[in-house]
Amino acid sequence: MVQRHDYLDQLKKWKDQKIIKVITGIRRCGKSTLLELYREHLKTQNVTNDQIISINFEELEYEELLNYKALYNFIKERLHKTKTTYIFLDEIQQVENFQKAVDSLYVKDNVDIYITGSNAYLLSGELATLLSGRYIEINMLPLSFAEFCELRSGTDKETLFAEYMQNGGLPYIASLGNNIDMIDTYLEGIYNTIIIKDIEERGRRKEKDPNKRKISDLTLLKNVSKFLASSIGSPISVKSIADYVTSSGRRISQNTIDDYVDALVEPYIFYPAERYDVLGKQLLKKNQKMYIVDLGLRRHLLARQRYDLGFSLENIIFFELLRRGYSVNIGKVGITEVDFIARKNDNIHYYQVTASMLEESTFNREMAPLRNINDNYPKTIITLDRFTLGNYDGIEVVNAIDWLLR
Repeated sequence: MVQRHDYLDQLKKWKDQKIIKVITGIRRCGKSTLLELYREHLKTQNVTNDQIISINFEELEYEELLNYKALYNFIKERLHKTKTTYIFLDEIQQVENFQKAVDSLYVKDNVDIYITGSNAYLLSGELATLLSGRYIEINMLPLSFAEFCELRSGTDKETLFAEYMQNGGLPYIASLGNNIDMIDTYLEGIYNTIIIKDIEERGRRKEKDPNKRKISDLTLLKNVSKFLASSIGSPISVKSIADYVTSSGRRISQNTIDDYVDALVEPYIFYPAERYDVLGKQLLKKNQKMYIVDLGLRRHLLARQRYDLGFSLENIIFFELLRRGYSVNIGKVGITEVDFIARKNDNIHYYQVTASMLEESTFNREMAPLRNINDNYPKTIITLDRFTLGNYDGIEVVNAIDWLLR
């Protein structure tokens, strides 16, 4: 198993703090394994088995605990009398009204609670209200390229990067080597599970929340997901998606499209990035970009179509910046664009991403927006070529593989 050191370190930092640790992320990105690794760490800290309560709601033996009252009573009876009890609740969103059980456990002494979920709805609505100020979120992503290399040690980095770009970084995928048939079968199973389960989840929520429209058209949902997958790195709007669907012979409202986009963002398949006017110092409401959480899923959705290498690289860099703790926006600089404005605390870093800087026109195009920014924050261009690396009047050009392995 890859140790997922960054996520483990976050859990260790919050150990025994009076706050609920919520780990979110797409299915099969490694949340359950992370909890397993953390439980093993606890045991090295003299935590005994009777101090640990671990429930995975995807396992049939816990089906009777899908009722929040039954769950609460089950855990309450097993709380350690004199020491801290560490409670792990995996895929908790399957328990209706789970927040009531979690909140009741939270107020007890000597409990440390860790929950995971595969849908952003977990941290919205009633949960956000009931547990406001009582939880921190750790959003977990598939393997970084550095973690991918750790799992596949012994192969040269250029070959591994080509595989990573094609097959993505879901942990089990990385263990399959480059067996495309097995990888495609696995990806299809994950994608269909996410889509079907999301429809079921939203159907249940519709009964309680009249503002949540039920997602009932599987074909439309898959068509929207394909459009988003083919448009990574490009500005999109609800109208542009509706126009795309209409062009295929079906009229659909923008409100409906908005609901279907939400249905793909909630299970962490797509991540939105808003645009920011660097000169005007304000967020822009229109034409955000979408990035797909795993390029293997993108290849599966697009059925081996040819697509732009530069946008795939941009997708990888976007998620790497998130892994490194940045909040990320798309930058507008006059009539030009900076791919990413990465913020952490009070620091800003500007990034351009391009497959190659070898052509003079490409070199000048990528440099131009960074040169138009007059502040003194660092500016970097990330590229796959190794012939244009260097520092150009304060703008650093670095190789993508080297940067990802820093």
